[in-house]
Amino acid sequence: MDNFLTFFTNGWHHIVDIKAYDHLLFVVTLCAAFKLKQWKQILIIVTAFTIGHSLTLIISSLDYVPSNPEIVELLIPITIMFTAMSNVINYKKEGKFSNKNIKYAIALIFGLIHGLAFASGFKIMMFNSDIIIPLFAFNLGIEVGQLFIVAIFTIILFLYSRILNGEHSKWNTFISGAGFGIAATILIGMLT
Repeated sequence: MDNFLTFFTNGWHHIVDIKAYDHLLFVVTLCAAFKLKQWKQILIIVTAFTIGHSLTLIISSLDYVPSNPEIVELLIPITIMFTAMSNVINYKKEGKFSNKNIKYAIALIFGLIHGLAFASGFKIMMFNSDIIIPLFAFNLGIEVGQLFIVAIFTIILFLYSRILNGEHSKWNTFISGAGFGIAATILIGMLT
């Protein structure tokens, strides 16, 4: 149980830690196009992201995929920028993301990329452990951490849309624009 808790806690901290702002930014940007009443889609999309990086952790832990940290670190802000652009471009006048299946696919595919960022740290934590329990605990910690972030995001969205009567299209544009701008700044910093 101690081993399970260690991996769960590490997964939790990997997402909720302010130093993991790139992953936080991705999750928030990913959810920006969805309204409160679409909470099921938000849960599905966050879980699709978790499934994506879980698959990468599995194949990386088994040494099937070499991970180049420099390339992965460059790809992370690019995934955020792409997600932000997708939010704005695909947001219809009806006030919803036009094709949620595209959004789920984006989350899954980009989860694969973000999983590479988790992979090296996960391998170090594993030592000679059996992969099943640590992988499950680590991913459960990540998923619970993401759901915690989504809960905070949803509360803020509730305050904005229900209390302040804000328009969701403006919310989507603002959150996506902020996500794009911060990710672009990260990317430019890496390239200079």
